Amino acid sequence: MKFGLFTALAAALSAPAAAELRVPHLFSDHAVLQRDRPLHVWGWATPGAQVTVSLHTQQSRATADRLGRWDGWLMPEPAGGPYDLTITGDGAEGSRHFADIMIGDVWFASGQSNMEMPLAGFPPSAHVAHAAEEIAHAGNPRIRLLRIDHRSSPFPLDDIEAGWTPSTPDTAKSFSAIGYFFAREIAAREHVTVGVIDSAWGGTPADSWVSMEAFGADPRLLPAFAARARLAEDETRKDALLAAEAREDAAARQAGRPVPAHDWHPPQESWTPAGLYNAMVAPFTGYQIKGVLWYQGETNSKVDRAPFYADLFQGLITDWRHGFGQGDFPFLFAQISSFDSPRENWGMVRDAQRRALGLANTAMAVTTDVGDPTNVHPSDKQTVAARLARAARGLAYGEAIAYQPPLYRQLSGVPGGLRVWFDHGEGLTSRGAPVTGFEIAGADHRFVPATARIEKDSVVVTGAVPEPVYVRYNWSNVTPGALYNAAGLPASTFTSEERIAGHLAFP
Repeated sequence: MKFGLFTALAAALSAPAAAELRVPHLFSDHAVLQRDRPLHVWGWATPGAQVTVSLHTQQSRATADRLGRWDGWLMPEPAGGPYDLTITGDGAEGSRHFADIMIGDVWFASGQSNMEMPLAGFPPSAHVAHAAEEIAHAGNPRIRLLRIDHRSSPFPLDDIEAGWTPSTPDTAKSFSAIGYFFAREIAAREHVTVGVIDSAWGGTPADSWVSMEAFGADPRLLPAFAARARLAEDETRKDALLAAEAREDAAARQAGRPVPAHDWHPPQESWTPAGLYNAMVAPFTGYQIKGVLWYQGETNSKVDRAPFYADLFQGLITDWRHGFGQGDFPFLFAQISSFDSPRENWGMVRDAQRRALGLANTAMAVTTDVGDPTNVHPSDKQTVAARLARAARGLAYGEAIAYQPPLYRQLSGVPGGLRVWFDHGEGLTSRGAPVTGFEIAGADHRFVPATARIEKDSVVVTGAVPEPVYVRYNWSNVTPGALYNAAGLPASTFTSEERIAGHLAFP
């Protein structure tokens, strides 16, 4: 009896007041709804209220449950528009009307700063190539943009505070450059409206983008909480650290020396496990999408985090697919690039990303050849977006096109060395340059630089190792190798090892 009274009281407190028909802000003028999928429209009203959803020639009715939530479903629609979306409640509930609704493709773009980096760049240190020209020509009626602000939450949220806008020079300049360039190419090739949701936060670990449900279900993800504890410990000493850094800066200036570089102190809320999933992913999980674009990993390259990234990243992909409930939708990601970052292991993270391709419907854009060793935000976002779009064309749109980079498959022995075989390695070439970036090791896992040469679709690797067992490629933070396949796609970082430092992070 007490439980029933509590439940009724909770429902009454949670339910919206009468005459408060409400829908999430992602339903707005200029919105893009996913073509060829059942269309889901939802919101809140007085418990028991009848709600009618009308779009194009369709109409659907729904009833608000005891907490006021209602869900309307419409049959799949082909690409088209513009249409009106009208949502009407009975009695005094009122109605909502949205214009210029397009049926097309919706892509969810997320990650950290290289995904967040807008067309206008991050002045003064990071700029998108040809930014002024790109912004000036950003008016495109076939591209719709939804950019959400940074936000973290201890529990899943059900709404955001932004709506869709058409792509114009003014709206595109503050939008993800990769998301915009990707949408431009797909819209031009598919002849449909493409909507991109820009939900990214620079400098954030993958831990923050995974749901608490996933952490509870998979113990392999729990090292994220140890990392969070270390950050919390640092935070308790933050004032002392900042004061010490200020003293170092003052001493350097007084001595006429350059001011030293200091560790970055991230916002605590952005590094909370599940915090960004709750606020920047969960509100969208009911929205039908074509797929995900992801660019993240730099923050997880710290030496204490990198060994766990393989489990974490694959857990994230699986978690998002579970949360969205739309099957194994295409998950396209950019491999982190080439950057001179001491106390970090970018090779291990790049290899962990490669291994995530074992999950269904995934594809990876290698970016090491367009990186900048001196800037963590390379300017060539066009090439990265083009490779992601190429992957989408092959994986999501069924185009007969080579879209995967050369990927390590296996080793075989040759006199004095090892032969590396690749998937997607047809037409291997170093474009006339020496074949570099390869290392070789014996059973002791001690790698030394190797000599390499291309033989058809394989690479023969030799070195000063009497009994070679392992090979790795482009493992250093700054990558020297530039090996391409016939499609012009650069080979991925890899190690043939199954274990690294005794940690079973890799299958």
